[in-house]
Amino acid sequence: MHAQIVLFDGFDPLDVIAPYEVLVAGSDYAGGDLDVVLVSAEGPRPVVSGSRGLTLQATAQLDPAKPGFVIVPGASGPLEGDPDEGAETIPVLLARFGETEAVPLMRQAMQNPDITVATVCGGSLALAMAGLIDGRHANTHHLGVDVLEATGAVPVHARVVDDGDLVTAGGVTSGLDLALHLLDRSYGPRIPLAVEQMFAYERRGTVWTDTGREPKAV
Repeated sequence: MHAQIVLFDGFDPLDVIAPYEVLVAGSDYAGGDLDVVLVSAEGPRPVVSGSRGLTLQATAQLDPAKPGFVIVPGASGPLEGDPDEGAETIPVLLARFGETEAVPLMRQAMQNPDITVATVCGGSLALAMAGLIDGRHANTHHLGVDVLEATGAVPVHARVVDDGDLVTAGGVTSGLDLALHLLDRSYGPRIPLAVEQMFAYERRGTVWTDTGREPKAV
């Protein structure tokens, strides 16, 4: 099984590294079953993050035919600024994702029944702004929930939102919880528990699924 973490110009480093480390550790505990790679739509290349030029190397091109997970991070940068004056704000970076070759590849991935697409923080906004998750339950950073709704998704205020083949998480550190949940879905509770113990970290928040009784107004 494969876990492809998608790099794009302006990505948030922690959105990438947190799930990367969790999934690599989970793969080790699972006997190397999960192949975790950093990819880009363009193929192998250095990709510059939005955090002071920190650069990570994509070692392969995103392949929508490989079964497993495709994980999209959010962006890092200023929240405010004039795009006409060249401000590389987070909304600008996320919207620019929709102008890249990542969109047709992500559309193929989302049509592949053997792939679960997952996002951290603004990654869901990048997909929503590209028209890829209309009508789907999702979460993002709390500052972007209004935009998520305006672009056609159905916001759910939970740390991790499991909508079947789309799993999304809230703010930056929720990438840890997202990755632990993906390990739990694939391998059961023992593997993620071993990772939690190794990292001295316990999962936070509720994993929301579209099941169970609706709460009554109180």
